[in-house]
Amino acid sequence: MKSLTKRAALTTLCASCLLLLGTHAYAADYKMTSLDWPPYTSEKLPAKGASSAVVSEVVKAAGGNVKIEFYAWTRTLNLVKADPGYIAYFPEYYSKANEADFLYSDPIGSGPLVFIERKADPVKWTTYDSLKGKKIGVVKDYVNTDELDAKIASKALTGEEAPDDVKNLLKLAAGRVDLAVVDINVYNYLVKNEPLLKEAATKLQANAKILEDKKLYVCFKKSPEGEKALKAFNQALKKVDVDAIMKKYMN
Repeated sequence: MKSLTKRAALTTLCASCLLLLGTHAYAADYKMTSLDWPPYTSEKLPAKGASSAVVSEVVKAAGGNVKIEFYAWTRTLNLVKADPGYIAYFPEYYSKANEADFLYSDPIGSGPLVFIERKADPVKWTTYDSLKGKKIGVVKDYVNTDELDAKIASKALTGEEAPDDVKNLLKLAAGRVDLAVVDINVYNYLVKNEPLLKEAATKLQANAKILEDKKLYVCFKKSPEGEKALKAFNQALKKVDVDAIMKKYMN
C-alpha cells in the first residue's frame, strides 16, 4: 500500500514538472538580435523601442527573459543563422525566401512602407512598371514588397543599395536616386531626430501612395530549439496587448 502511495506521488510530481517545463519554455535567458531601426528598435530608446518592448513582454509572459543585442542588419541575420548562442532576430517583414532559413512568429505589429521623394521632383505612378527608368533606393538585405523585390532582382526596375535608411535618404536628397523605400514611422522619426538629415529633410516628402502595410515578425532559428521557442512565443503572444504597447512606445 505504501509502495503504491509513493508511486502515485512520484507520478504526480513528474507530471507537475512536465507541466511546469511546458508552461515556461523560456525558463533560460535567450539572446535575440536586432538593428538600430527607431522607433521600432534602438538601444537609445526607452525599452529599446516599440518592437523590443513587445518582444520582451511576450517572453516575460512565457516565463523567461530575453537579451537583445544590436548589430548592422546583415550581421543581425547571420548571427542567428550561424551562431547557436542566438535564438531569433526581429523585426522582419515576411519573405518566402527567408523561410528557407528561419521560422516566422505570428505578427508583433505593423508599419506602412512608402516611397520618399524629393519635393522638387515628385513621382506619379500607378504600378511598379510605371517606374521604369527611375532609380529606386533600397537598403541592402532589407525585404520590401514581393513584387518590387522581384522586379529589382530581375532588372525590370533599377534598384540602388544603401547600407542603412539614413544613407538611403541622403542619396535621395542628393539626387543620386529618384525614390527611397522606407517605413513611414522610421522616416518620421529620423527626420526629427537624426542630425545628418536635418538639411536633407527639408527637400523630402512621402509619396502619397502606400506600398504596403507591412506586418512585423520575429524570425526564429530553424532548429528543434527554435521550433520550441517559436511555439512558446506564439502562445504567450496571445496574452499580450501588442497594439497598446506599440502605441505607448511609438509616441
